[in-house]
Amino acid sequence: MAGHTLSSLLLGIIAICLWAGHMPGAHAVPVPVTNSLDPRQSAADKLVFAHFMIGIVGNRGSSADYDYDMQKAKAIGIDAFALNIGVDGYTDTQLGFAYESAARNNMKVFISFDFNWWHPSTQATDVGRKIAQYASLPAQLKIDGKVFASSFIGDGLDVAQMKAAAGVNVFRAPNFNPSQTPNNGVVDSAFNWMAWPNNGANKAPQPGHSFSVADGDNAYKAWLGSKPYMAPISPWFSTHFGPEVSYSKNWVFPGDLLWYSRWNEILTLGPRYVEIISWNDYGESHYIGPLDSKHTDDGNSKWVNDMPHEGWMELAKPFIAAYKAGASKPDAYISQDQIIYWYRPTLKSLNCDATDTTMQDANNSSGNYFKGRPNGYETMEDAVFVVSLLKTAGQIKVTSGGNSAVTYRAPAGAYAQKIPMGVGKQRFELVRNGQSVLSGTSPRDISNTCPCGIYNFNAFVGQLPFKPFGSLDSEGLASLTVGLHVSTCQPTPTLIGTAPPPNDPQPTYPPAMWEPPSIPRTISTQPVTTAPPPSTPTSCNRDTVADEESPNMTGLCNFLCFKGWCPPGPCKCNSFGTPEWSDSNEAPGLPGSRFR
Repeated sequence: MAGHTLSSLLLGIIAICLWAGHMPGAHAVPVPVTNSLDPRQSAADKLVFAHFMIGIVGNRGSSADYDYDMQKAKAIGIDAFALNIGVDGYTDTQLGFAYESAARNNMKVFISFDFNWWHPSTQATDVGRKIAQYASLPAQLKIDGKVFASSFIGDGLDVAQMKAAAGVNVFRAPNFNPSQTPNNGVVDSAFNWMAWPNNGANKAPQPGHSFSVADGDNAYKAWLGSKPYMAPISPWFSTHFGPEVSYSKNWVFPGDLLWYSRWNEILTLGPRYVEIISWNDYGESHYIGPLDSKHTDDGNSKWVNDMPHEGWMELAKPFIAAYKAGASKPDAYISQDQIIYWYRPTLKSLNCDATDTTMQDANNSSGNYFKGRPNGYETMEDAVFVVSLLKTAGQIKVTSGGNSAVTYRAPAGAYAQKIPMGVGKQRFELVRNGQSVLSGTSPRDISNTCPCGIYNFNAFVGQLPFKPFGSLDSEGLASLTVGLHVSTCQPTPTLIGTAPPPNDPQPTYPPAMWEPPSIPRTISTQPVTTAPPPSTPTSCNRDTVADEESPNMTGLCNFLCFKGWCPPGPCKCNSFGTPEWSDSNEAPGLPGSRFR
């Protein structure tokens, strides 16, 4: 025992000396991100909004139930919630709570009338009165003294009648369609809802019928002329309601790397306003807010349970700061190294027809219901999407299931790649100079079985460093089993929003090297290539603790292996090859998290 203790002490001294001789320099001071709203906004201010569905929060009992959302949104730079309202009996109660919470949390809100429920041809007066009801509250967003109001669709609304009923100056920023409302004199701004590549008819792109989000930008800007444009941005779209509800619908728009690429478009476009679709629309899978934001279950929990999206908030934060500053890239607003990743829970080839909830007939008066795989599924890629937010350049290593590891160089700033997805665990690592800076295994595997028996085309979003994520509560899970054709799925979260074990075993096969394009912020479409087999082993390049030695020696043994030296006694070599570090290279520092 004394000999082991002496060996441990000696190895510790050697490791510390090696590390101390190669101490890295300190990082630059992070650029703070602030969100300070003046009581009255100018038409020249750049503002970010998030679409918030009031229709699914009828279970909230006080304004305190909104504080969590307000604080989360404010922390990433969102200025106001667009409160989407229908004609539910609890609408006014919930609007009162939301306005009160917003004022307490230095946020702004405004009403967005959902004309799926309101009627533009007969309810212009009602719309004006609703605007007037909340116009004087402290949290109401105003532009140049005018009460800001918006909508989802609503072409044909008698704007003059609405204004007369409101009795206040209204800043009108509705989701009118330029082709249906040619006269832009009825608006002060306009919101384009179509935030996803599409076919021009509210479905995924098709051969010969493909329109980008930028095409919509151009159409709205041409219609508005000098008036400010409210640009949309959304990370995803997937909905899968079957005959168990009256609003059956089943289709996707291609999301993939849209959240990243669209933020870069926003920085180039520089619109006056940006609206995120959405904060909490779980039914269409484009929520960026947390799962534990209090809400009821309209049936979405079948594909939302265990599928957090909070990493998308982290990705948006530096982009929002850059947008408000008029910067062309977010690099100056990245305060720490982060990796944001997302993927679907299964490959799109997985056949779930035998148990999927949409294989039966349902009401299709909307034209949005399709049986089996969601309409447009072919436009989505079987890939793991990775965005790195780095202070300095590094190498990203991704291992998707049983696929060979893929390693690529990531520059400083924001950078995106897509990796072919494989069934199994998903592992991510950031390496600099041979040192593991960040590493971790996703809490959710990619599976070869149908989750809850259905086609689930929602995305799981994770992040490194790991941050705890929220889970659905009992009210958010109330309809999970309704309509299911399997009995193995229960209304309870199965993922715990805490970090997975750090000592998850790493794969032993050699990594593939992927050389992405050298231009930052460009999405690579290059195929993955496999590196040639390693040369003939010459030195120890992987070792571990010797039998019966204390596990506390693991970090030191792995660290010293970088020198190609396996100290006899405390350590033993279990792999031979080219050492990962030599005297001519920068020292890797202390053992990283992959060695814990």
